[in-house]
Amino acid sequence: MANIYKNAKVDLTTTDVTTLYTAPSDSRAIIKSILVCDDSNNGSTITATITDASSNIFVLFDVKSVAGHATEQLLTEPLILLESEVLKVTASDANELHVIASLLEINRD
Repeated sequence: MANIYKNAKVDLTTTDVTTLYTAPSDSRAIIKSILVCDDSNNGSTITATITDASSNIFVLFDVKSVAGHATEQLLTEPLILLESEVLKVTASDANELHVIASLLEINRD
């Protein structure tokens, strides 16, 4: 069993639902941090969800505000992703938000 420290990054250039991280089918992940930075002067909102292996969608943050030129820490406690679960993010405005998740991936083989 291997422990792998990683980060996942995305520049939300569209308002489409965007995959930030997918847990491998043989691993679980502990998400320690999700940072969102608005690099515009306008401010924006972000929605974050988890999609499970059965394609059920669970909302973590729904239209969470991020002020212009500010960074928000979305998590106050670690978040666990099971095998094949997908962490997705959606911006209300294109080309304003950057998202970085810091995580520990635990291989179960």
